[in-house]
Amino acid sequence: MSFGHGSWRGTRARLFGLAGASGAWLLARSGPAKALGLAPPQLLSSLHVRSAGAPPFAGDGPHLATLSVAPGREAAQIEFTLMRRATVSLTILATGQGVASEQPSTVAETSLREKQVLLEPGQHALTWTPAPTVAPRTYIARVSAQVGHGPLQSENAVVRVLGVDAAFSVRSASPGEPLTLVVRTDAKSLTVQMLRSGPETVPTYANDLINGVPVGAPLTVDWTAHANAPAPIALSVDPSWPSGVYFAQLTADDGRVGFAPLVVRPTAPTSARVAVVMPTSTWTAYNFYDADGDGWGDTWYARWATKHVDLTRPNPSRGVPYHYRSYDLAFQHWLAQTGKVVDVWADEDLDGFSTTELRHAYDLVVFPGHTEYVTAHTYDLIGAYRDQGGNLMFLSANNFFRRVNRADQRLTLIDEWRNLGQPESALLGVQYIASDRGERHAPFTVVGADVAPWAFQGTGLANGGQFGTYGIEIDARSPVSPPSTQVLATIPDLFGPGKSAEMTYYEHYSGAKVFSAGALNFGGQVMLWPQSQQLLANVWERLAPSV
Repeated sequence: MSFGHGSWRGTRARLFGLAGASGAWLLARSGPAKALGLAPPQLLSSLHVRSAGAPPFAGDGPHLATLSVAPGREAAQIEFTLMRRATVSLTILATGQGVASEQPSTVAETSLREKQVLLEPGQHALTWTPAPTVAPRTYIARVSAQVGHGPLQSENAVVRVLGVDAAFSVRSASPGEPLTLVVRTDAKSLTVQMLRSGPETVPTYANDLINGVPVGAPLTVDWTAHANAPAPIALSVDPSWPSGVYFAQLTADDGRVGFAPLVVRPTAPTSARVAVVMPTSTWTAYNFYDADGDGWGDTWYARWATKHVDLTRPNPSRGVPYHYRSYDLAFQHWLAQTGKVVDVWADEDLDGFSTTELRHAYDLVVFPGHTEYVTAHTYDLIGAYRDQGGNLMFLSANNFFRRVNRADQRLTLIDEWRNLGQPESALLGVQYIASDRGERHAPFTVVGADVAPWAFQGTGLANGGQFGTYGIEIDARSPVSPPSTQVLATIPDLFGPGKSAEMTYYEHYSGAKVFSAGALNFGGQVMLWPQSQQLLANVWERLAPSV
C-alpha cells in the first residue's frame, strides 16, 4: 500500500518535532494498561525498512533506509507483520531540539494519521514517497496499529533523505594546504566550486544557501562509482586566497546542491593586527546532522542524551552552519564593504597560540558570532591577552558560556564556566541571562551617550534614542563584571521585568578595551541599520585605531 506524496497533496505528512520528554512519551507510548502490568497483546512485529528499488547505502540496515531523487531510491518500503485485524497508519516524524514537552509540536500541515487503513493479520508493506520539497535529513517512519478503541501500538524505522552531504575533514586550513572533502550522495556527477563568503553583493535570503564569490576553477567529478557509500575529493587551498570564510559548493547533475564550510587562516599572523575568530565549535555543537541514523541529530541539543559531537559531520541545511546567514554573514559583508583587512581563524585555531604570540600579533581580537563553546586553553588565553593590554570585541551574546574539551575530531561538553568558578562576565563585562528563541525583539535604547560620546559619534543618537531591533538571547552585567563597565545601550525588560539586554564597554587597568554587544544578533544584522554600522565603525576605530 502506497502513501505517496501525491496522496498527501504534496506535503511531507505531519512532521512532529520530537523533543526530550515528548520523545520518550512517543517512543514508549503504552497507556495505563501497561502501567498496571496489563500490557495489551502485541499487534506489530518484524518491522523493517528498505529503499524500494536500489542497493542499500553505506550504513543502511533493517531499521534504516536511504532515499533520494535518484532512480530506485525515491520510495521507502516499510514492512511489518500484523498479529490481529487492526487499523494501521503511517506517520513521518522529524525530530528537533531537545526541549522537554508533553506533546509533539507540529512542523507541517497534513497528518498521515488521518490516512488510516484496516488490515487483516499477516505481512504488509507501506510505502512512503517523499515530496521533492522534503528537506534532506533523517525522518522517523512510525507504523501504528489499533484494535477498536484499544491502546495504540507503534513501531519505528528511520528513513534518510539524501542530498549532497559534504564536510571537510578540518575546520580551517592555510594557503597551499591539501584538503579532504568527504561527500555522501548518489548523484552521477558533481561540480565543486569554491566560494568566498562576504564580498558578494547578491542578497542571501535563506539559511541553507551561500551566495559567495567564486574563487578558482570549478572541478567536475564522476561520482558513479560512489553511489552507495561516502568518498573523498582531494582539494587544496590556493596560495592566492586571502584569509576568510569559504564554502565548497557542490552541484549534482540532478540539481541537488550542498555546501561545506572552511575557514582559510593565514599561514602565520600578518600585519593586519586584527584577528577575527569564527565560532566553529558552536557551529559543531548546533549541528543536527544525524550520522548514526537513529532519527535524532548527533548533538547534545537533540535530546541532551550525549555530551560528545563529531567535528567531521556535514551540517544539515544543505551543509550551511546553523543560522550562518542570520548570525555570521552580515559581519563578513561589513568587513568587505568597509575594506577591512583581517586575519580570520577558526576558534579551535586559538588552541595553538600562546598569550605572548597572540598579544604580539594582534591589537584586537573580534568574536563576531555566537562563541558559546570554548576550551580551557581559549578561555585562559583570551583572559591573559586582555590582561596584557589586548582589545576584545564581542558582537553577539551568550559568549564563553560553556567549557568544552577537544580531542582529535571530537568535542566534549563539560559545564558552564560560571559553575566552574570562572563567570564569563569578569572577562566580557556581561554574561548570558535569558533567551526566548527569537519571539521578542526590540530596539536598543541609548543610555551611555554622555559617558561614551565616541561610541555614538555620527549616528545622530543621544540618550533616549533607539536603533535596530534585537533579541533571541541577551546578556547583562553581573556582580563580578569589571567595576569600570559602562552601559552604552539597553533593551529594557525585553524578556520580562529585570531581564534587559545591556551593550557594554570597559577599559581594563592593563589598557585593554572590551566591547560586548549584549544581543545575539547584533553582528548578524549589523547591515540592516546605518546607525548600527556607524556604531560598529566607532567601536572598531577605538579598539583598532591604526587598522
